[in-house]
Amino acid sequence: MDHTPTSDTSAPATETIALGGGCFWCTEAIFTRVRGVVDVENGYSNGHVKNPSYEDVCTGDTGHAEVVRVVYDPAQVSLQQLLGIFFSIHDPTTLNRQGNDVGPQYRSGIYTTTTEQERVAREMIADLDQGRIFNAPLVTEVQALGNYWPAEDYHQDYFEHHPERGYCAFVVGPKVDKFRKHFVELLKPGA
Repeated sequence: MDHTPTSDTSAPATETIALGGGCFWCTEAIFTRVRGVVDVENGYSNGHVKNPSYEDVCTGDTGHAEVVRVVYDPAQVSLQQLLGIFFSIHDPTTLNRQGNDVGPQYRSGIYTTTTEQERVAREMIADLDQGRIFNAPLVTEVQALGNYWPAEDYHQDYFEHHPERGYCAFVVGPKVDKFRKHFVELLKPGA
């Protein structure tokens, strides 16, 4: 009989999804605090230009959405929980707009990497619409993640590096505080 100890050194299985809910600084600041989220990266997806800059995307002409690419461990946080957070931190009923941010780059979108993610997202949208959870129909698009490009380095971890700046102090900070109050069970320790 072999008594050689065995150890499972394989990394935990993770999944990736990209979420567009307006300015990515807000979305990133929240998802970095979610238990089971391994990585969050700001970027641009589902447009037609290769490697667009922030300035390019801001014109609204590239077709890209500002997104956060979220890598998560489904053993710790489910896609339903992530989408529940997503739908609570932005207005999924306004087309190409989040607050004062206007343009197609600020559209509500779920950009999937598996057919199961697409199924779950479409079911959740249908359930939210049917339950009349919002005062208007959801306009969140669901598409396969495509033509994704990371945002410039200065956009990464923006709220963490600049909490005192106007937009962070008056828009991002209150959203993070609201998230902390409403999703206590999903907070990472110390978040």
